[in-house]
Amino acid sequence: MKRVISCIAMTVIAACAGDPLRPPAIPVAQRYTTTEPAQQTTVTDLHGGQAQQFAQGADIPSQWWTLFQSPALDALVRQALDSSPTLARARAKLRQAEEDLNARSGATQLPRVDAKLSANRVDVNPQSLGVPSLPIATPFNLYLASVGVSYTFDLFGSTRRELEALQAEIDFQRYEFQAARLMLAGNVVTAAIREASLREQIADTEEIIALQARQLAITERLQQLGTAAQADVVAQRVDLAQARAGLPELQRQVAQVRHRIAVYVGQPPGDAQVPQFRLAELQLPSELPLSLPSELARQRPDIRAAEALLHQASAKVGVATANLYPQITLSATVGSLAASGGDLFASGSGFYLLGASLTQPLFRGGELQAKRRSAVAAYEQAGAAYQEVVLQGFQNVADVLRALEADSKKLEQRADAAVQARNLHDIASARYKAGALSHYALLDAQRKLHATLLERTQVVADRYADSAALLQALGGGWWNEQEQPGSMPPQSPPKR
Repeated sequence: MKRVISCIAMTVIAACAGDPLRPPAIPVAQRYTTTEPAQQTTVTDLHGGQAQQFAQGADIPSQWWTLFQSPALDALVRQALDSSPTLARARAKLRQAEEDLNARSGATQLPRVDAKLSANRVDVNPQSLGVPSLPIATPFNLYLASVGVSYTFDLFGSTRRELEALQAEIDFQRYEFQAARLMLAGNVVTAAIREASLREQIADTEEIIALQARQLAITERLQQLGTAAQADVVAQRVDLAQARAGLPELQRQVAQVRHRIAVYVGQPPGDAQVPQFRLAELQLPSELPLSLPSELARQRPDIRAAEALLHQASAKVGVATANLYPQITLSATVGSLAASGGDLFASGSGFYLLGASLTQPLFRGGELQAKRRSAVAAYEQAGAAYQEVVLQGFQNVADVLRALEADSKKLEQRADAAVQARNLHDIASARYKAGALSHYALLDAQRKLHATLLERTQVVADRYADSAALLQALGGGWWNEQEQPGSMPPQSPPKR
């Protein structure tokens, strides 16, 4: 007995030995970039070129896409949040995690009660039992009815930490749902902006095609008058054909974007009723909320999900540690045993059993200690992953802030370049009509105008897309949403 007690004591001491878990250092930052972003971006005199201000510490609305002031976009995002199969899958995962906790909680926190009813035909050789004769004839029937109750005490926290791990899985799936919801809304907004940009590029290309078609008519007229060569007419036709050739590619991209939007809203591309988007119908947010760096880790759902996984890994270390300790189980069985079914509940057929057991692992070939070390390594891995996600969050915000500043400056330059290119084209066209400029110089002016118009449109679209990207990078305001179709209330709002 003393040896058994000594072995148990040594096992408990071994279980307690080892380095305690050290929580990972949470990356902190005083600012997102090395230098503070400008309070206001530069202004350009065209749609999408207005100034944007960064509201330091301002909260983000839950329906952040409404900042673009487009009823069609708002309706489309809401439709996607209600009908997307991606969100339906995320909701099902969350429900599964909740039911896993419910099942395990009921099985471990309350005693187990099982009823048993059996009937058996028994044929025993009396000689094998050392009894030449039995008081009853063999073979005989044996009927048993019993109710058993058992309960295992959670003395060392194995059950508690297991339930803690399951609760952490629920938290993880909850934040994964919010992350999927944020990504879906962002994808819809980005796709709508992409479609609007492509339609604007199509309009720019059609304008260039109209200019070149008029210039071709002029060149053909000059050829008839003998002041233009046949080569000039051919060159103008080639440029016109090349401009027209660019339209099918842009139209293909528009169709593909609309197909993608249809999938986002849970509809087949051929049957989806998706509104068309133009940049002129979208308003660039004049004020962009900018959360403090200290709040980012509580706002981004991907960071909160990584934090939940870290919590889960910590709980699993606790389970692995508790498995090194003894387990005590109490049990009781009450029943009736009889040789015939009619006597099963008769007087004198009842019995009861009371029991207690203690199980202490003594030798498992190092299995339990290795499992604990494995759980500790998994915890360290989750801690490193959490740190990485936090750093990536800071990077996302920093990248978008710099992109927004660069977008406004690029738009100013591209807009000026487009104005100068149009002036150059008008001058070149007039001089060509007067015979003071070669046709090739005119073609070069046409190409420059086309390129600068497309570049200007792309930069305007970048401002819209990067504005949406900033709102996404800051978490999208999910903590402010109310319970409604397509949403799910967060477990706890970020602390402010």
